[in-house]
Amino acid sequence: MSDDQGERIEVILLEVAGHEFWIDINSVREIRGWTTSTPLPQSPDYVLGVINLRGTVMPVLDLSARLGFGQTEVSSRHVIVVVEHRNSLVGLLVDVVQETIELDSADLQSPPNMPGANAGLVDALIPRESAIFSRICLDALLPEEALDIAA
Repeated sequence: MSDDQGERIEVILLEVAGHEFWIDINSVREIRGWTTSTPLPQSPDYVLGVINLRGTVMPVLDLSARLGFGQTEVSSRHVIVVVEHRNSLVGLLVDVVQETIELDSADLQSPPNMPGANAGLVDALIPRESAIFSRICLDALLPEEALDIAA
């Protein structure tokens, strides 16, 4: 997965269910505090519902549930990271937004190939001194049905 060019990329570090993840900062539109969502009937269990974001109806996904760590017990300390993907806005419920940092793309490593282990939800790893941060693949994380709710 290593890129010999060593291009610098800016990312945002997130904590979800005690695990550390990152997404490219260019996908992030804003970070906001928890807002109660309106549930939608027959939505996948990881879709908390929708919220009104300045006149735009936007789905909010429980990132913990989507990643297979179980439902989040939502509290006022949780944060919604608003991402834009395929021309749709989607809120991702996370426990903590840690910081933004720059990474060298040459340091990216592919996740181990274990069938069914992550279903493509993680597409790159970056080892740090205290932990390994996993990059969330928005293409796999946000299936068409979740984006259809945003349409």
